[in-house]
Amino acid sequence: MVSSTIIPSTIFLVSFLLATTISNAQNSPQDFVDTHNDIRAAVGVGPVSWDDTLAAYAQSYADSKMDTCEMEHSNGPYGENLAEGYDEMTGVEAVRFWATEKKFYNHHLNRCVGDECGHYTQIVWRHTTNIGCGRVKCENNWVFVICNYNPPGNYIGQHPY
Repeated sequence: MVSSTIIPSTIFLVSFLLATTISNAQNSPQDFVDTHNDIRAAVGVGPVSWDDTLAAYAQSYADSKMDTCEMEHSNGPYGENLAEGYDEMTGVEAVRFWATEKKFYNHHLNRCVGDECGHYTQIVWRHTTNIGCGRVKCENNWVFVICNYNPPGNYIGQHPY
């Protein structure tokens, strides 16, 4: 027989675990990696792996934007994509947003046509092997997402793939 004091504790624990799982949905390192790799595979580029050093760099920079959520690059040693979104934008949503720029990349001409495509080309840069990303909810309730890439990409005159 289960005592009545255990059941409320168990319900609380299950509720806590469900809330934690839901709030971390699509923000795990593997979520970032899988989304990048799906986009890369679509153009025949090899996979990337998670790098804790890049992730620490990205999270530290994201944390520094908590007060303002200002969209400005870190100017660090890595390739970098930034996104800002409402309320609970996930990391997966940010990566997919960057990938929407694919339609503006003309591989034959190796340039953007009609709009920006540099976020997309960084995702699919063939020499990039490692990523690390960070995410923070800012004080204005926006979400700031950053992914860093090593080796970096987007070198003028070079094709991403």
